[in-house]
Amino acid sequence: MKGRPEMSERLLIMRHGEAGPGSPDAARELTARGQGEVERMANRLAGRDDLDGLRLVASPYVRAQQTAEAVAAALDIAHERLPIVTPDDPPEAVVDWLLERTGQGPVMLVSHMPLVGALTGLLVEGRAERGLGFPTAAVAELEADVWAAGCARLLHFTAPADLV
Repeated sequence: MKGRPEMSERLLIMRHGEAGPGSPDAARELTARGQGEVERMANRLAGRDDLDGLRLVASPYVRAQQTAEAVAAALDIAHERLPIVTPDDPPEAVVDWLLERTGQGPVMLVSHMPLVGALTGLLVEGRAERGLGFPTAAVAELEADVWAAGCARLLHFTAPADLV
């Protein structure tokens, strides 16, 4: 479109904090260590001034919801459940979702391995199997003009251990 400035979209992908064992998988909760990891990362995010209008969405699994609640509280925003970001969901479905909301501001997804790694690999490298290994509570920040395979740039990758 003539006259429309090119706008890059931003996506923050976060893995939930460390969770304890349990069954069913969807009911697993954060450990005390996991809660600490998440709080450190949430405080780091809260110190930023470039996340205006951030939409925070998370897997419906308990550990992801607990993670999103801590991030939402630190940023003073709401969070939503997004059923297509559970551990074994296909990253292509998330890309389709991102495309549908292009131009609506930055997004942060709180999800699980292997999805967070596969999604990052698909967007940055063009192949889901080329994804990053995400420690618990790690955040990858991507930027793209369009959400498509191989079209994103990895701007930052921060793990809780980097914040010590």
